Amino acid sequence: MYKTLSIVGSQWGDEGKGKITDLVGSKADYVVRYQGGNNAGHTIEFDGKKFALRLMPSGVFNPNTTVVIANGVVINPRILKQEIEMLKAEGFDFKLHISDRASVIMPYHEELDAYYEDLKGDMKIGTTKKGIGPAYSDKINRIGIRTSELCDTELFLKKLEYSLEYANKQLTGDEYKKYSFEEIKAEYLEYADLIRPYLTDTSLLLDDAVKAGKYIVFEGAQGVMLDIEHGTYPYVTSSSPTSASIPVNAGLAPRYINNCLAITKAYTTRVGEGPFPTEIHGEVGERIREEGREYGTVTGRARKVGWLDLVQMKYSVRVSGFTQVALMLLDVLSVVEEIKVAVAYELNGVQINTIPPLESDFAKVVPVYKTFTGWNTDISNVRSYEEFPQEAKEYLDFISKELELPISVVSVGPDREQTIVLKDLFEV
Repeated sequence: MYKTLSIVGSQWGDEGKGKITDLVGSKADYVVRYQGGNNAGHTIEFDGKKFALRLMPSGVFNPNTTVVIANGVVINPRILKQEIEMLKAEGFDFKLHISDRASVIMPYHEELDAYYEDLKGDMKIGTTKKGIGPAYSDKINRIGIRTSELCDTELFLKKLEYSLEYANKQLTGDEYKKYSFEEIKAEYLEYADLIRPYLTDTSLLLDDAVKAGKYIVFEGAQGVMLDIEHGTYPYVTSSSPTSASIPVNAGLAPRYINNCLAITKAYTTRVGEGPFPTEIHGEVGERIREEGREYGTVTGRARKVGWLDLVQMKYSVRVSGFTQVALMLLDVLSVVEEIKVAVAYELNGVQINTIPPLESDFAKVVPVYKTFTGWNTDISNVRSYEEFPQEAKEYLDFISKELELPISVVSVGPDREQTIVLKDLFEV
């Protein structure tokens, strides 16, 4: 059996993937970021310090782990430079490989992101305006610039000329900046010098590593419900975070991806626009938000808070092929006296057990809840399943039974030490 582990957000992102990737990083030979860009971040806390990463894989803090940014990622070189400089300033020695087939985010992509969002008016999707969507669009339109092309000066300047012309023709209106060829050329040739030493055929690198029996962790950004194919379209990201996308996004055979850990909050959160059936309004929602520090790593935006949604979770299990669950932020629910879990939906008076394809129908679903008694006690110092209050055990057992998956990890706080590992995560 291959020693690979996929760590995938099972909800709308922000589930705590970075903490778990960091946790298993001590065993991983490789940690691979396989999709997304710097529009989502991973926050990792240890030794009293907090680190926010947007592009670098979470395993970067382990000097024995090789970290890989694969071809499915869109890379903003400005952000990459900031993170490399931050890590070096903090004294971390890391081994980094960047795919020579990854796409590059250009300054005009960020401007186009804002332009497209403004054009949508009432139909805006709440993008972070980091240029992610336009960079993926250029990739699909076959006018994007890859890392290997950025590092080939003659080819880069040739491609920049017509890609920039294409972008500037779209940016009508004085409120949007039109970039000049010379200013991008100067900045990005410097980035080419930064990236060049790290460029690798990461598909070949990882294929060799799998065959050599190395421990490999794949981490994505966002979550299944933001998947461009299977998420709550159109309020989704521009790539696929599911484990099913890893072979394409990392250049590996599908047979290597057979062990997938669902990173799941003990409740649910969402940022941006779009329906959110289990959203909690009022004082209880505010209490959970503050206790869980539910504000975006990159944007600082307040996240909408809702009860755990098992209809949504079962959908994620189906489309992403999860084999186990890491339940995060269970300690946050200690502040509420009564806990609800959505077990079904009602749509136009009819009970359904899946997510409807139309956003307008999803906005109308009414959750059917099962209610649990809260444990109303601090569990942040619990270090084994046996130490949990009975009410917390009942909550965990119910989730595991409903999803038909083992809960392998329970997190009761932000620090590395506040993580209860119930089984070897690399075992299927």
